[in-house]
Amino acid sequence: MYLLSYNPIVKPPWNKGKLVGQKPALKLKEVWAIRIRLQLAKNVRDLALFNLAIDSKLRSCDLVALKVKDIANGGRISNRAMVLQSKTKQSVQFEITEQTRLSIASLISENKLCDEDYLFQSRVRESMHLSTRQYARIIKQWVATIGLDPAAYGTHSMRRTKASLIYKRTKNLRAVQLLLGHTKLESTVRYLGIEVEDALEISEKTEV
Repeated sequence: MYLLSYNPIVKPPWNKGKLVGQKPALKLKEVWAIRIRLQLAKNVRDLALFNLAIDSKLRSCDLVALKVKDIANGGRISNRAMVLQSKTKQSVQFEITEQTRLSIASLISENKLCDEDYLFQSRVRESMHLSTRQYARIIKQWVATIGLDPAAYGTHSMRRTKASLIYKRTKNLRAVQLLLGHTKLESTVRYLGIEVEDALEISEKTEV
C-alpha cells in the first residue's frame, strides 16, 4: 500500500520584492522639483492638490473630501482652516500659504466650483470626488517625474513632509502633534520616526 505524500503549496510572503514600513517624507528640494514640474505643465488640479496636501498635513481620506466651503469664505481663500478628522473625530487646524491659496483659486475659477462642490473632483463618473486610491496613484506619478522610486512613496509621504521639516527646524514635538491632529504624543514620535533620526544625527556628529 502506497501513501500519498502531502506537499502543501507554499505561497511567497506578501511583501516579497516590495518595500515595506513607513513611507518617507519628501525633502524640500523634492517638493520644489515636483511643484515646478506641475507649474510648467499647467496642471491646475494637481498643483492645488499637491500644495494643499503639503500645507494641510491631512490624511488622504480627509484631503480628498474637502469642499470649497471648508477652505474658502465668500469667495476668498482662508489663511487658516479647520477640519474634523474622520478617523479621530477631532478637529485639526492648518495654514494655507499664499502659493497654495493662489493654486486653489485657479482651480476654483477654472472648474467654476461653488461652496458645496468638492475641491478635487474625480474624473470617474461614479465618484463625487477624488478617491484615496486615485490620490495614491497620482502621488506615484509625481515622484516618478523627479526620478524617485514610486514604490517607496505614498499618501503618508505627503502628510509627513511638512511635519518632518517643522520638527527638524524647531524640535518642537508638541507643535507637530497639534498640526498632525494626534491625540497622543507617542503617536507623533512613532509617526515621524524621531527617536531613530535623532539618534543617527547624534551618532554622526560624534567622532571616536
